[in-house]
Amino acid sequence: MPNVEFADEMLEQLRERDARFDTRAYLHVLAALQEVMDRLERPRHVSARELTDEVGRLAIERYGLLSRTVLEHWGVHATEDVGEIVFALVDAGILVKQDEDRVEDFADVFDFGEMFESGYPWGAWN
Repeated sequence: MPNVEFADEMLEQLRERDARFDTRAYLHVLAALQEVMDRLERPRHVSARELTDEVGRLAIERYGLLSRTVLEHWGVHATEDVGEIVFALVDAGILVKQDEDRVEDFADVFDFGEMFESGYPWGAWN
């Protein structure tokens, strides 16, 4: 179980560095990245838009109408927060970035109200 202990330790260190985000927010972003990577024909850099869109899509798949509530409970209130999480993972050595990648690339990728309420699949909020 050393890998599990290491992962738990890394997540706790991330949480201590920035208490805004629950450890589940980091795990959700990593799961979204894995989903994007699994769909690629071959590995390549994933853009901020691709990752952020997948964070939203995966939330809807997993949490349905509670997606926004769940993400906000974890400290993720806007797409900018996804960028903060990604760059914390980069700083921790878990992810790598390209020279041109910036945290600002995650700004305003989508609006949480539109994604999780008015744009929700099946028109649940309409």
